[in-house]
Amino acid sequence: MSKDRNNNNLVSPNGVVEVTDDLFERITTILEEAKRSVVRAVNSNMVIAYWLIGREIIEEIQSGEERAEYGKQLIANLSKQLQDKYSSGFSVANLKRFRQFYQVYADRPIGSPSGSVLQIELDPRRGANLLGYSSPPATNLSSEKFEPGFSPNLSWSHYRALMRVDNPDAREFYEYEAAECGWSKRQLERQIQTAYYERILKNQGSEGLSSMSRERLPGDVQSPIHALKSPYVLEFLDLPDSPTLHESDLEQAIINNLQSFLLELGKGFSFVARQKHIRFDDDDFYVDLVLYNFILKCFVLVDLKIGKLTHKDVGQMDGYVRLFEDRFKVLGDNPTIGLILCSNKTKAVAKYSVLKESKQIFAAKYLHFLPTEEELQLEIQRERHLLEEQIEHRRQRKLTR
Repeated sequence: MSKDRNNNNLVSPNGVVEVTDDLFERITTILEEAKRSVVRAVNSNMVIAYWLIGREIIEEIQSGEERAEYGKQLIANLSKQLQDKYSSGFSVANLKRFRQFYQVYADRPIGSPSGSVLQIELDPRRGANLLGYSSPPATNLSSEKFEPGFSPNLSWSHYRALMRVDNPDAREFYEYEAAECGWSKRQLERQIQTAYYERILKNQGSEGLSSMSRERLPGDVQSPIHALKSPYVLEFLDLPDSPTLHESDLEQAIINNLQSFLLELGKGFSFVARQKHIRFDDDDFYVDLVLYNFILKCFVLVDLKIGKLTHKDVGQMDGYVRLFEDRFKVLGDNPTIGLILCSNKTKAVAKYSVLKESKQIFAAKYLHFLPTEEELQLEIQRERHLLEEQIEHRRQRKLTR
């Protein structure tokens, strides 16, 4: 292998230009940062818009009639008009949250719109921007320039949780930690509920609040697509809500995501069937997902259970594998693999299932081309948490209508 003088890439003996690891890493870094920048832009514009809406409501009520009934009717009528125009996301309850949001964060340095277009410039101190420029391009939202007083690393879901913290010092601490450490909304809520701030004060005093004097709690690594699939983001962008997110379809939605996850791995997976019907004697069985791996030359059977993994589940998958071996395997195919997934409220379990006589080839060859059980568990947990949040959001939205 040699270096090409013109492009400095690696050239193999057969003349094929190889992509260097350094070039690939630089390009993937640009793409990943671009995706994160999109999420930060959505977070910033969404949070600022809701702060501004809250301010408009407060100022309108204060300039109107001084009675509670006036404010109540104003919000109800505004809600109706906004939902007629934007479908969802502007229930009476949500407008009250916007009002509360402004009241809690009224001192944030966000200017008043005075013209037709308001320019928002992200504060570089509150998060890296694409390609590391000191100030990213402005985002049009209304007509004057100002610096938003909210971190682009935090979503509307984060600020909804923060609003429930009464102590201003604790609220500021949680906001800073969540932004700096990359806490998910779920992590933030967990720290608030377990009185993380109060525990530090009790055990270490005010000095313990300094990030230099204590161990930081790392955040969950969350892909941009998970952030953008938030129900609040879908509402804000006026995007359609997927029917796969209904509670009755929770299992199906997780399988949908897992199917996409496996096919996008780029390790030889191809789709074969969903709910594959197998009849044995007088009994009918259905395998949730069947894939074929062209690299391993074998079928991969996936079965998902909502609940705890049992010996019965393992035995059932072993039965599916044997049936596939007998009925669908052809000459040249390698032994079939089973994959059992279990998801409940607190944890996820992923377990590969292979017949005893196939365990040696599984350990020696298959594991190089399959996601680990730990990777699968993490993917299931992420998807379930997102789906349950959307289901709860749907339920709350129905209650407030």
